Amino acid sequence: MKKPRLFVTLPDYVCTPDGMEIDREGNLIVSCPNYADKNMSGCVIKIDKDKNITKWFDVPVHEETGVARNMGIAFDKDYNVYLCDNQGWSEDKELIYKGRILKLTFHEDGTINKCIVVASHMEHPNGIRIKGDYMYVTQSYMHPQKTESGKLMSCVYRFRLDEEGVNITNTLQDGNIFATLITENPKCQYGADGIAMGKDGNLYVGNFGDGEVIRLVLDDQGDLLYQESYAKDYDELKSTDGMIFDEEGNLYIADFCANAIVRVSSERKVQRYAQSPDCDGLDGGLDQPGEPIIWQGRLIASCFDLVTGEGKVNTAHEMPATMSELDLT
Repeated sequence: MKKPRLFVTLPDYVCTPDGMEIDREGNLIVSCPNYADKNMSGCVIKIDKDKNITKWFDVPVHEETGVARNMGIAFDKDYNVYLCDNQGWSEDKELIYKGRILKLTFHEDGTINKCIVVASHMEHPNGIRIKGDYMYVTQSYMHPQKTESGKLMSCVYRFRLDEEGVNITNTLQDGNIFATLITENPKCQYGADGIAMGKDGNLYVGNFGDGEVIRLVLDDQGDLLYQESYAKDYDELKSTDGMIFDEEGNLYIADFCANAIVRVSSERKVQRYAQSPDCDGLDGGLDQPGEPIIWQGRLIASCFDLVTGEGKVNTAHEMPATMSELDLT
């Protein structure tokens, strides 16, 4: 397996890094929900090729909660920013169903011009990817909706890029639901999480609790034809958080529970690529990786470093927050 190295330690205004993107100048953009400190709100940071770190902007807060909790991030072709504001991740009662999808436009100097609420009242918006005129958003919980056996349902929503003001009910009656998933693992009832766009034009979604990647096969108009299991091997892959494809069609997945990065080859072979024991990340270890991205010829992983308990290698949150890097071969 590959040995992870320290990429950067993050400033003290970041305690929980998560989703990532690359901007038009080639900078690495990191969405930081900052769940580990309730007194800190979410921000987005910029890392240049020399590893200089600056805060790009503080995410506009929810008018009722006074905070932002931004996870997944994506750019459209005009480099407007879309964010999953996952207010309810902590499961605090006053924050549940306060989740938002935000669209931010910018002035030429990089400051926020306008913040548009695409969708509101979401329970658990998590990952986001853009294809054509649509954004696809994973929602890891749909608590009102369960199977007859009591298993968790989760879903992928689809919104037009010009859509705004959508009121989400978190039920199967929501017209923007694109696909639904059921999580079978009774010990980890957490559903749709990581999402990636394949070179084949299809969407790939991680069912976190089952450690499974689902392929959503799309037609030429971007509508769903069918969904199928793409990769699953619980000995190698315990959980499916953020994920990214390389140019050869290999899929790299943040295995959040196992402190690992897993590689699914273009031939669909599932194999652990790197793994770390419980650590503080300061030696470069994978300290509960939340998302990988390919940048400057390397695999970069954000270290979420927060969740503990059964099935998690991680045992505590430590500061400073860190990010790891791995060689690609």
